[in-house]
Amino acid sequence: MGSNPIHPLPLGFVFRSRAKEEKAAPTDKVSLTDSKQPRDPQAPKGRPTPKRSESQTQRRSVANTSMTRKDASKRQRDERRAQMERQRTALATGDERYLPARDKGPIRKFARDYVDSRINIAEFFLPLAVVILVLSVVQMPALQNIALLLWLVVIILIVVDSFWSAFRLRKLLSERFPGQNTKGSVRYALMRSLQMRRLRLPKPQVKRGERP
Repeated sequence: MGSNPIHPLPLGFVFRSRAKEEKAAPTDKVSLTDSKQPRDPQAPKGRPTPKRSESQTQRRSVANTSMTRKDASKRQRDERRAQMERQRTALATGDERYLPARDKGPIRKFARDYVDSRINIAEFFLPLAVVILVLSVVQMPALQNIALLLWLVVIILIVVDSFWSAFRLRKLLSERFPGQNTKGSVRYALMRSLQMRRLRLPKPQVKRGERP
């Protein structure tokens, strides 16, 4: 009709899915919106710049995890060996800083000095026991009777001396350390008195007859 030619529309344009156009539209908007937001030039793409404290924490965690289990166990062994060496030196010199917990404190030091400053019959128990044992082995009734008598005498002397030492030490502790907890100090001193002087640890710091 008329001289104007009719151009047929392609079928793809007519039947094109509307859903594809709706999906494509938001994507374009999002990309335009994101492109307008400024980004820190030093930050990686899509990630904000970490704070200084966070970066230091990450570096420390990496350094800690870099130590292997073998290195950690070796470090613990070295520290334990150094601690034992300090403790051994303290037992010989009486250094309070590195003494074991049961030997620390002025109360325990006073109890040690009290025992070391006097002659304790209990400290001679071991050599006397050897002598009595030898006498009891000899096949002579007289010597065996003497050995049995010596056993009784030594035990009675040790008990009496220990009671007197405990009584005297308890009184001195109450005078020197009034109001303080001295529990266990008398027992600690009596156990020390059973040992020979040269074998005591910590080593004696006072001479016999010297007042603690």
